[in-house]
Amino acid sequence: MPLPQIAPPLPRTIRLAQGGDNSAREELAVYCRKIAYIFALQGCGDRNEAHDLAQDAVLRFFSALDRFHSDRPVKPWLLTITRNLIRDRARRRRTRRIEALSLDDILVDPRDPEPGPETIAALHEMQQLLWRSLQKLSTSDREIITLREYLDQSYEDIANILGVPRGTVMSRLHRARRRLGAIMIRHKESMAGEVHDA
Repeated sequence: MPLPQIAPPLPRTIRLAQGGDNSAREELAVYCRKIAYIFALQGCGDRNEAHDLAQDAVLRFFSALDRFHSDRPVKPWLLTITRNLIRDRARRRRTRRIEALSLDDILVDPRDPEPGPETIAALHEMQQLLWRSLQKLSTSDREIITLREYLDQSYEDIANILGVPRGTVMSRLHRARRRLGAIMIRHKESMAGEVHDA
């Protein structure tokens, strides 16, 4: 279920960016925007708001870049910044409207390099079902599934991002997956019922 791999920046790129190299800074910014956008989108459900949050996350990341150790992975730190921004914005608003995400927002490439039309249609249908079901979960369930399944974070990194013990991550993820599976089954049964009624 992970998204197509977005190659992380090399330590050399980070060091060059810290030194002011414009090309390295742009490469790092592009990477950070993509990762932050994917995570922000699951948190707010609105593309424009997710773009704003991602931009804010990148600005905060770069404002502290000189203190970042170039040998550390960028993604966990960036996701922590993005999560804090999502939560701050939610607190300010008090309420959030979650809309169904579209696959036009996040493209998931099929593993088959040359899939046929039937494979593409089946994959698209499954992804639509998954995203619709994901939106029925609580914010915390959606967040932990996104971190693990879509952003491919380790249990340790998720624990650091969420500020909870590793064991809590594992139990929360297990429960979130079970709830997601149950919702997907209900959706499929509902869709099958609609076909029979037609």
